[in-house]
Amino acid sequence: MSLQISNEYGNIKIDNEVIARMAGITSTECYGVVGMAARNVKDGLVQLLKRESLSKGVRLNINNNKAIIDLHIIVEYGTNIPAISKSLVDAVKYRVEEFIGLDVEQVNVFVEGIRIDK
Repeated sequence: MSLQISNEYGNIKIDNEVIARMAGITSTECYGVVGMAARNVKDGLVQLLKRESLSKGVRLNINNNKAIIDLHIIVEYGTNIPAISKSLVDAVKYRVEEFIGLDVEQVNVFVEGIRIDK
């Protein structure tokens, strides 16, 4: 599935993978976010994703040119999770709307784990 945008210059087709990757990259740039998480459905384990596969931590649902974005993240121990979530929602919503032109109806943040460094 992909997003189709038409304007006076022609048609633009943007794959969902591109939008998910943009959301994943934006998420990892936010303070307190260690990375994106992928849940192994089979055993319920959470895995920290590498930079190449950030889009696996993003679930995207586009309906009537409005997006609902689910972000699965891992945060740094000792950070304020509500503040991180607010910053994350604002940053992802801004980037997707500004760069792609897709209205973002909702951004949901799921904290899948906490990284503890000694």
